[in-house]
Amino acid sequence: MAERSTIAFDIEVAGFPWEEVDEITRGYLLEREKDPERRDAVHERTALYPGLGKVIAIGLWLVKEDRGMILLEGEDEEERGWEKVPNSKIFRGDERALLARFWEITGRRSGGRIPRLVSYNGRGYDGPVLLTRSAQLGLAPSRHLVGYRYDVAEHCDLQDVMCFQGATRDRYSLDYWCRRFDVESPKGSIDGSQVGREYREGRIDDIGEYCLRDVRATGELYRKLEPTLLPLFKGGPQS
Repeated sequence: MAERSTIAFDIEVAGFPWEEVDEITRGYLLEREKDPERRDAVHERTALYPGLGKVIAIGLWLVKEDRGMILLEGEDEEERGWEKVPNSKIFRGDERALLARFWEITGRRSGGRIPRLVSYNGRGYDGPVLLTRSAQLGLAPSRHLVGYRYDVAEHCDLQDVMCFQGATRDRYSLDYWCRRFDVESPKGSIDGSQVGREYREGRIDDIGEYCLRDVRATGELYRKLEPTLLPLFKGGPQS
């Protein structure tokens, strides 16, 4: 049987402009926030609300092969090498094209098995966003990204692993755990909180680079955990 591939993934989302959100939804979101400071920031946080942001970048990293691909918003362009991140390629298209390519790649079977997916907070954010946006755009996902929490065979969320699937209350960032395990930090000139502003300023390639470096670090952290912690979890790789 062919060896199963492992793909780390990460996304970046640009929230819809507040003025483009209908009045009833705006009122509902404001009413939900009881804290005055959080209420004042609602109009800047649309990317965090389900169905109110578009996927502008999807990073994929083949863990064992140590190479990746960025699916990035832009004029339609065939897959080609990308110089911004070593061992990577780029594919450009609109949001629907990016999502369709994601489902094609992650749903592809080899030896009768689909790839194991790896993420950092992919069960809590990336997975639900990809599923919801695909449904909104009329695309049928090729697989479920938020299945049974206590089995990491199909989707291994490393944030969930590092809090032992809810046994510990505190959750730490990807950057924090990369530094603990001697993985090169993905921190660069931008971070997730700045994506919306960078997108409005037209820095889409910088967002793509940030996303791909993030997913490469996720893949490397997985490699550190694969022979150590992960065999302890249901569905984890065997040591």
